[in-house]
Amino acid sequence: MRSIVIMFGLGGCAIAQAFCPVWSPARAELEMTALEKQLSDWDRAYYEQGISLVEDERYDALEKTYHDWQRCFRPESESRSPALAKSGKVRHPVAHVGVKKLPDRRAVVRWMVGKQPLWVQPKLDGIAVTLWYRHGKLVRVISRGDGLRGEDWTEKARHIPAIPQQITLDDDPLVLQGELYLKMIDHQQASQGGVNARAVVAGAMRRNESSPLLAQLGMFIWAWPDGPEKMPQRLQQLSKAGFSIMEAWSKPVANADEVADWRERWFHQPLPFVTDGVVIHGTPVKGAYWLPGDNTWSAAWKYTPLKVSAEVRSVDFPIGRTGKTGAVLNLLPVQLDDKKVSRVNIGSLKRWQALDIVPGDRVAISLAGQGIPRLDEVIWRVQKRGRPPVPDADAFHALSCFDYTPACREQFLARLVWASGTQALAMTGVSRSSWQRLMQAGQLTHLFSWLALTQEDLRKIADLTPARADWLYHQFSLSRRQPFRRWVKALGVPVPEGALNAIEDNDWSTLLARREEAWQQLPGIGKTLAGQIVRFLHHPQVQQLIAYADEARR
Repeated sequence: MRSIVIMFGLGGCAIAQAFCPVWSPARAELEMTALEKQLSDWDRAYYEQGISLVEDERYDALEKTYHDWQRCFRPESESRSPALAKSGKVRHPVAHVGVKKLPDRRAVVRWMVGKQPLWVQPKLDGIAVTLWYRHGKLVRVISRGDGLRGEDWTEKARHIPAIPQQITLDDDPLVLQGELYLKMIDHQQASQGGVNARAVVAGAMRRNESSPLLAQLGMFIWAWPDGPEKMPQRLQQLSKAGFSIMEAWSKPVANADEVADWRERWFHQPLPFVTDGVVIHGTPVKGAYWLPGDNTWSAAWKYTPLKVSAEVRSVDFPIGRTGKTGAVLNLLPVQLDDKKVSRVNIGSLKRWQALDIVPGDRVAISLAGQGIPRLDEVIWRVQKRGRPPVPDADAFHALSCFDYTPACREQFLARLVWASGTQALAMTGVSRSSWQRLMQAGQLTHLFSWLALTQEDLRKIADLTPARADWLYHQFSLSRRQPFRRWVKALGVPVPEGALNAIEDNDWSTLLARREEAWQQLPGIGKTLAGQIVRFLHHPQVQQLIAYADEARR
């Protein structure tokens, strides 16, 4: 359900620290007005028409962004909440208190201290409601709203088979609180995510006409104010009253390890509903004392989202070995699974230009294969579009930057890293930072100039310890003995691996004598690539490097 989210840290502080953009008051007003308008437009569609125009995760992320901006630029103002969520006319007989969000296992351990007995349930991703019975008959179903008042959904509830119209329980009147959820078959949260189930439920309940979807809704009771004190009796009586699903999904827990075990199990296990974490329940106070946001007896430990939103702080344009210009977003660090992500590579300069991402924009990122951060989409664009300066893409190509100049720094460094890598000269322990130190010390002028460095030259570099200097010298010396094919790779000649393995050439003169027709006889080389290879090998700078390397290796 869309509502105000209060973040609680380890110490119970109700306000999470937010990064404040460096904006003038006028800029802050511009950005906040635009985001508030967008959230309000989504709210009107959601609350008036039952239509969700945006994924729940995206809405929640942008609502949190707005709250962060409020704390930064309007600290005295009341926290924004959807206006239409407060338009309910019906008062809850017992207020909805909400649950604290615990960020991690340590917070769970701290929260559990002194609280027993405790039970854990899945945190269903649906819509919270109150069920109100008198003399055993359902008289009112009320949406959560602001926790004190909500919308009257009684007529819609008459069409939901999962909500008993009459029950046999001694309590009269009887008030129950729970989650209306979309029934699923073998839903696996780990692989399928939220599938926007919450919005489906909201849409069914807020449409003017009765929807066939109502028959597909379930009801999970997670609170019985003033009900039996002990959970087993509570579950047993609720089951007899027609709310049977809770018994199978309520487990006693004694410590945080057991909570974590159930949380992990339910994350991967096929379930009949969509979840977004677990809720730990203790013993509540009497319902007369319940107030929104004032809940000390239950707490939620949500799943780490498969996708998170992050603010773009700056954009870098790295230039690769072959002269291609890429784009990397520097992000305000966010936690994604077990990784802290502060950068995401979005590919080519052309893709960045199409996406039009500037500092201040918010993006959604997830983890691709092998845990590599991936850009999924832009979820919000700031109004003031301060575009960063872009390198001249035409200045860099496959035959540029064999020599070191300030303008060539990135491509030249990329060439060095490639040359020392496992695919080329395989210099153990010679990393990007090693080459950076040599460049900063003024010891490198061209791609193979390190071949001329003596042990004494390396030991004079302030940033290198004697042991490190000796190691670099040893690796540079070993590279001279590497096979000819590896030197072809180190130079960056664009010959495919299969073709390189197929040639018998073992010296530069034989390789340089090959014509385009001869190159085309090798696997993976067509007319276009053959021409590129010949042009590369006969470029004046390349010819000089070949001569230099050939002489230095003797």
